[in-house]
Amino acid sequence: MTTSSYAVLALLNLRPWTGYELTQQAQRSLRYAWPKSERLLYSEPKKLVELGYATTHKEKSGNRSRNVYEITTEGREALGEWTRSRTQPPRIEIEVLLRLLFADHGSTKDLRRALDELEADIREHHDAIIELMASYLDGGHPFPERTHLSVLFATFQIEVFKTIERWIEFARHEIDDWPTTQDLRITPRTEALTRLLADDRHP
Repeated sequence: MTTSSYAVLALLNLRPWTGYELTQQAQRSLRYAWPKSERLLYSEPKKLVELGYATTHKEKSGNRSRNVYEITTEGREALGEWTRSRTQPPRIEIEVLLRLLFADHGSTKDLRRALDELEADIREHHDAIIELMASYLDGGHPFPERTHLSVLFATFQIEVFKTIERWIEFARHEIDDWPTTQDLRITPRTEALTRLLADDRHP
């Protein structure tokens, strides 16, 4: 069982889903905390059935049939154990940061373009969360009894988006003073930033 397995199991605990519905719901809600490919999301329910944590049955939909997955008692027990277990350390996966680390293989123009792309993507996510919150006020939450959890989750996402947006502006101002991305070594500005970071302490 991976974290993705437990995420799908938690969705099954809400109600039975088809494989397609699971993927749609995961893309709607999980992508901001645990983004995974559709192929992986489709394979997880089958794994849960093999482990005895879910069952599946055929359901007619027009002229076609589809698999509907439902959690078992054993699955609920496994889900409860997971919620009590030690969480994994957080991981940040942002390609722009990787591009920044190796920006000396390109130009400042390349780096600025990467920042523009990150800004556009983050704004899209930011706007999507805001729109989602507005829909909750109009009764748009598919599981209204869980609104308190979704909203607390959304506050974290909004704060992350705001932080990234602020950092993009900061990074642009810094790069504006770079004649190149290569071999700048420790400039007076770099030294000042390093001292600032070295003095940072957790409250």
